[in-house]
Amino acid sequence: MAVKTVIRQVGNHVGETVTLGAWVNNKRSSGKIQFLQLRDGTGYIQGVVVKSEVSEEIWDKAKSLTQESSLYVEGVIREEPRSASGYEMTVTDIEIIHLTENYPITPKEHGVDFLMDHRHLWLRSSKQRAIMVIRAEIIRAIQQFFDHNGFTLVDPPILTPTSAEGTTNLFHTKYFDEDAYLTQSGQLYMEAAAMALGKVYSFGPTFRAEKSKTRRHLIEFWMIEPEMAFTDHEESLQVQENFISYVVQSVLKNCRAELEAVGRDVSKLENIKAPFPRITYDEAIEFLHTKEFDIPWGEDFGAPHETAIAERYDKPVFITHYPKDIKAFYMKPDPNRPDVVLCADMIAPEGYGEIIGGSQRIDDPELMEERFKEHQLSTETYQWYLDLRKYGSVPHSGFGLGLERTVAWICGLEHVRETIPFPRTLYRLYP
Repeated sequence: MAVKTVIRQVGNHVGETVTLGAWVNNKRSSGKIQFLQLRDGTGYIQGVVVKSEVSEEIWDKAKSLTQESSLYVEGVIREEPRSASGYEMTVTDIEIIHLTENYPITPKEHGVDFLMDHRHLWLRSSKQRAIMVIRAEIIRAIQQFFDHNGFTLVDPPILTPTSAEGTTNLFHTKYFDEDAYLTQSGQLYMEAAAMALGKVYSFGPTFRAEKSKTRRHLIEFWMIEPEMAFTDHEESLQVQENFISYVVQSVLKNCRAELEAVGRDVSKLENIKAPFPRITYDEAIEFLHTKEFDIPWGEDFGAPHETAIAERYDKPVFITHYPKDIKAFYMKPDPNRPDVVLCADMIAPEGYGEIIGGSQRIDDPELMEERFKEHQLSTETYQWYLDLRKYGSVPHSGFGLGLERTVAWICGLEHVRETIPFPRTLYRLYP
């Protein structure tokens, strides 16, 4: 009796007859032999149907198969060095589940809008599948890093009473008779969790109602937000670079075939190991002036500035000590220079921009009260946040990683819309 298995596991069944549930990715014929390119979500394998070795009924079934038709296929697994998977199947039986007609995504070129309209089907393509596998490995590695380093996973709320950073780019909804917003960050809640658990991290969806159409922006995206009690700025930077190194090396170890499928130059990833270079905001401004960028001190960096800085390095680079006035209210000023804060943005190589933003948080209750007044934040709404400084305040630091930008960088993708199964962009809410 044939053993039911999946394509990823066929190497355990060489010489045996197995059954696979699969879809026809493609098909070709050379007279008396039909070659079925099969996929099942775990991998790809070629099924070879030889006319002289099967019944006429099986041969006709094989001939009738179309792209994305589904079937159970039975056959003998054998080693095939010329195959990408290293194995091939000699087909002995076919049970058609569903014959597909006029599948819309054919091997020809399609426009981006067409592919996005058919995202539910485009996900089946080899490149899109590889991206999703790499994304899953990045998520696994993220969780493993924090779990192995003493962090506790905590889930902050998605519905919040106001902005975490004082911005207005929020999605508004009604919470019964009150106003509420979809979260743009779980950070403030993670600070509360850190005061209870020491080292924590969150992993969840966040939302920004920014009318941005750049290749780096999504409306809905996933954030990883660690927060660490008794941790200063320097210690946080070390955690960040070790974290990113671990994630990249995990992908290199476990997703070589998928990186190849997306056409990634893995040599650029092999060098991603801590420590990472660091420059101050002041040094970045000086460098940009040498490259003829007309940017005054005190202005935030845009994509062209970040790209120019990143081109100097073959690893991610930290830009530290930004001016206080362009950063969030909760960032701790540098004790030696109060006009800048103890913060850093991690800029990915190859023009992928900021993937991490972090800082040491203000732990002085009086200074935090001042910041609330300066930014006209509601002390009533966030009295609980002020309480964190009132009852056992400690030095603490944290950061946020944007998952989709990280996936785009590791995969070498031009646009973040391919890094998430069903992207939400400025003009797209379908499918």
